[in-house]
Amino acid sequence: MSIVDEHAPDVGIAPACRAVGISRATWYRRKKKATVTDQLPPRRSSPRRLREDEREHILAILCSEEFVDRSPRAVYAILLERGEYLCSVRTMYRILAEHRAVRERRAQRKHPEYTVPICCARGPNQLWSWDITKLAGPRHTWFQLYVILDVYSHLAVDWLLARRESASLATHLFRTAIQTHDVDPKGLTIHADRGTAMRAKTTAQMMADLGIERSHSRPRVSNDNPFSESQFKTMKYCAEYPGAFSSYEQAKAWCASFFDWYNNEHRHEGIALFTPSDVHSGRHAKLTAARQRVLDTAYTAHPERFVRGRPAPELVPAEVWINQPGETTIAMKPPPGAVSILPAGRGAQGRGAASPRVAAPINSRGWRGQPQGQSWYSRGYR
Repeated sequence: MSIVDEHAPDVGIAPACRAVGISRATWYRRKKKATVTDQLPPRRSSPRRLREDEREHILAILCSEEFVDRSPRAVYAILLERGEYLCSVRTMYRILAEHRAVRERRAQRKHPEYTVPICCARGPNQLWSWDITKLAGPRHTWFQLYVILDVYSHLAVDWLLARRESASLATHLFRTAIQTHDVDPKGLTIHADRGTAMRAKTTAQMMADLGIERSHSRPRVSNDNPFSESQFKTMKYCAEYPGAFSSYEQAKAWCASFFDWYNNEHRHEGIALFTPSDVHSGRHAKLTAARQRVLDTAYTAHPERFVRGRPAPELVPAEVWINQPGETTIAMKPPPGAVSILPAGRGAQGRGAASPRVAAPINSRGWRGQPQGQSWYSRGYR
């Protein structure tokens, strides 16, 4: 509230509320409540309230050597058996709380504050996302499917099906993908969650040797890796997915067929219904011009049918973000855990220092609705 009050005269109430992540209604409601509270007269104490000397006596008994390690409920029962009643159990807790004499005694783990990962791609091979998912095999066995996805074009850059999860297999997959696509590793950011293979020393050393910048999701925040998660859902929700495979060879053959369809035939809503290979190779520019010519011809023939004027085809997004910051940022001292805004194509990870700007993050473009008109895999989401 104080941050909004401080910056509202300069940037306005609505932008200030968006920057700190609250609605204007919440700000007005809290401000009105605070004003009304300041105008209220002091609250009278209840006539049933214990006197101060009684409260001090109860506190002394609860903190005595006999009862210092017992709960108020146990003290209450013991005193009743001795023929003594001091007050209710709730009043005992209330008196202890007023003197900060009651708390959780067991050691409590404090989770560190992780910086929100913010990554941006303005072209292919700038930002890759990867993850590992399980495919059911015969007799309660599982295969591990490694998939590297280009965040800008949504192309499945490379994939690997293995019988185990291993960081050495992941490093081999990345080296093969970089060599196959002729990518400069120094201009590449790779985003992943915090799985064992993703944080392994072998993987980290490989990326450090190649000059690749790493970015990791926050613990237990699946939305930080939306593109890989969405691609796995597309695969496992498609009509041809068998659910379980009878052998490793069958699973590998099915994956090869699926990724060929996904890259070359799947019309992706996140990239204006082009195929990932079209966007990755740059063919989408010519295809967009071809779509425009067809729409121009239709408009010339029947302009009265287009009530909103000359139609235009949907364009591929110029930027694709993971945790895109809000449009409005306010220069101020950041609170702990504030998001850090990074240049295009680079990533944030871990518990690094916060940026001197605070931004209200919004959902990335990774989660879209179900597309219409699938051909082979009729229920793909992405």
